[in-house]
Amino acid sequence: MVFLQYVCIAMKTRISKPLNVTKTTLKYSITFLLTCTCFLALNAQYTNVINSNKPGFSESPYSVGTGIYQFESSIFYRKTSIEPTFSQPESLGFDLLFRTSFFLEKLELNTQLSYQRDQVAFENIFTSDYFTNGLSKATIGAKYLIFQQEFTDKSKEIRSWKRRNAFDRKRLIPSVALYAGVNTNFLGEVHKTSKISPKFGILLQNDLSNDFNIITNFYYDKMGTEAVEFSYIITGTFSFGDRWSTFFENQGIFKKERRDTNIATGLAFLFTPNLQINASARGLFEGEAPGFYTSLGISYRINRHRDAYIELDEFGNPLEKTMEEVHKKEGGFFRRLFRIFKKKNKSEVGLKVKTKKKETDLEKLEREIKELEKEIKKDDN
Repeated sequence: MVFLQYVCIAMKTRISKPLNVTKTTLKYSITFLLTCTCFLALNAQYTNVINSNKPGFSESPYSVGTGIYQFESSIFYRKTSIEPTFSQPESLGFDLLFRTSFFLEKLELNTQLSYQRDQVAFENIFTSDYFTNGLSKATIGAKYLIFQQEFTDKSKEIRSWKRRNAFDRKRLIPSVALYAGVNTNFLGEVHKTSKISPKFGILLQNDLSNDFNIITNFYYDKMGTEAVEFSYIITGTFSFGDRWSTFFENQGIFKKERRDTNIATGLAFLFTPNLQINASARGLFEGEAPGFYTSLGISYRINRHRDAYIELDEFGNPLEKTMEEVHKKEGGFFRRLFRIFKKKNKSEVGLKVKTKKKETDLEKLEREIKELEKEIKKDDN
């Protein structure tokens, strides 16, 4: 979308100037536009610019695309009031999310790590506390896009302005992905659970317009442990301009002993097509303890993506041969395999040698011209 906005801006700035278009320029322009159109149609997951989940906590159902190695990191600080029982009222840490895709455009593999320094406090008659360091999260997961919503291109509607600008009801139906992960137990003493536990989630995204979308996540986390929890995240993201975007988010976590909620907002700036800088602020309500959370992060991707293409014939139809068609044409895999070890008869070899190569139209024309030249020379003699 950012790329299309750049194209639109360029067109607007040049439309007031007289156009001097040659056939060569027109040819390259049409080729360029067709290439971009095919690229957007064939690569629904990959985007021209980085697509980061930061600075929010929610996760988009879309993959980063094959050949992409993306790092989303942030430094965060969290502060809450001290509760009458054991609690972690203060934390300073580093969060890293690594995302990539190898096999399928719709399948993404990711790993999330969080390392932090926690203050552990206990308040009764006197307040006592100490500090500890360690991993607070180490999760390996994968998500797969099972449904992608397609929208009608209303820009081609030229008869009715109302239809061209009407809201597409398909945008109310979200794209859907399933998430599955494993919480490892290589954590610090404060965050360690009784065992390794699974994590499951449903990821939804509604693109209500080209600039505004809503992401909704539902997670069932730490199953089979004493710290089992169910959570939801709702995030609204709005892009203004080509480089800036903002978000508003609400998260709720339901635990056995309490309920935690937070409300967040933040900004993201696209520094380069592969680099994003972001910041966020949150208001926390962890049980009866209010507090705040701030973060400053950088998202960077290594782009090794290769565009998929479909070979077309002279009429623009795709040339696709299935393995069944190839095997049928060549006699099947095992028949071709045994053909290598099959002893050929001399008659077959001689037949192949004596077989005349089919004459092309050009060769036929050259032969007829030479014959005509010979006949003319004979007549002259």
